[in-house]
Amino acid sequence: MTARGDLIRILGEIEEKANELKMDGFEPDVILFGREAYNFFSQLLKQEAEEEGPITEVSGLKIDILSFLGRDAVVIDSKMLGLVPGAAKRVRIVK
Repeated sequence: MTARGDLIRILGEIEEKANELKMDGFEPDVILFGREAYNFFSQLLKQEAEEEGPITEVSGLKIDILSFLGRDAVVIDSKMLGLVPGAAKRVRIVK
C-alpha cells in the first residue's frame, strides 16, 4: 500500500473506533500509540502533509505514547478507563 493509502487507512480506523466509543456513550479524548506505531504514523504524516515537529493530536484526540503497545494504538475515554468496561478500542497501525 502507498504512504497515502496507509495514512487514509489509519485515520479512518481511528475515526471508526472513536465513533464506536461515542455510540457506546463514551467521550474519547486520548489515543495511546505504541512507539513503533507512533514512529510509523508520524513518518507517514510528515511525508504526506509535510508537517514538522512532534505530532501531539490526531482527529481531536491527544496523543500519548506507551512503548509496550508496539505496532498498535488504543483510543480511550481517559475519564472512564478502568471504571467501566469498554472504554477503549484497539487499532492496528503497522500491518
